[in-house]
Amino acid sequence: MNRKILLASLASLAVAISGCSKSNDADEKVTDGVIKIGVLTDLSGLYSDIGGQGSIVAAELAVEDLGGEVAGHKVEIVSVDHQNKADIAAQKVREWIDRDGVDMVTDALNSAVALATAKVVGEKKKILMDTGAASTRLTNEDCTPYTIHHSYDTYALANGTGTAVVKQGGDTWFFLTSDYAFGHSLEADTANVVRKAGGEVLGAVRHPLSASDFSSFLL
Repeated sequence: MNRKILLASLASLAVAISGCSKSNDADEKVTDGVIKIGVLTDLSGLYSDIGGQGSIVAAELAVEDLGGEVAGHKVEIVSVDHQNKADIAAQKVREWIDRDGVDMVTDALNSAVALATAKVVGEKKKILMDTGAASTRLTNEDCTPYTIHHSYDTYALANGTGTAVVKQGGDTWFFLTSDYAFGHSLEADTANVVRKAGGEVLGAVRHPLSASDFSSFLL
C-alpha cells in the first residue's frame, strides 16, 4: 500500500462524513469521534516486503499529509500482523471493530485474508480498502457494499499475460499453484484463458503458501 491510495480512501471517507444531513449523523459514522484505520498487514511472512512495516509507515505519512484529521475528526492508525491466516485476520478485525472502535481496515495483503475481512466488515458495516489481494471473488460472489478493491485481480492478470503467452507460442501449460485463495483464482482464470486461446492445460499441482523448495512438486 502507498500513501496516495490511503489519501484517496481518506478523502472518500471525508465526503461520506461531510455528506450527512445532520452533524450528529456524521458523528455516529465515526466511532468515538476518532477515525481509526486498521492496517491489516503481513509483518512476519512472505508478503512483509511489499506490505508490512512499509504499509504502516505509508498510512502514517498519509495521515500526516492531511494534517492528522479528516472532516474535523482526528485520524488514528493501528496495525496488526495477520500472519497470512484468514481465521486470525477475521478474529483481529472483529476485535478491532467491537473493542477498539476501528472504522476502516486497509492493506489486507493475501486474498484469503481479504476475503475473511470482507465478510466481517460486511456484517459490521465498516469499510475494507483492499490494496493488495487479487482474487476475483472480492468483486464477484463475495462482494459487499463495504469493500473497495483497489488492486488488479486474477481475471486481468490471466487475460493480459495468459493470452499474450499463448499467442507467442506458449500453448502448453502446467500450473504450480500456491494453495490458497489467490492461487486457486489465478489458476482457474488462467486455465480458462489458455483454453479459449487454443492452448492446452496439462495439469496442476498445489504447494503450501510458504514453500521455498519446489523440487518435490516438479519431479
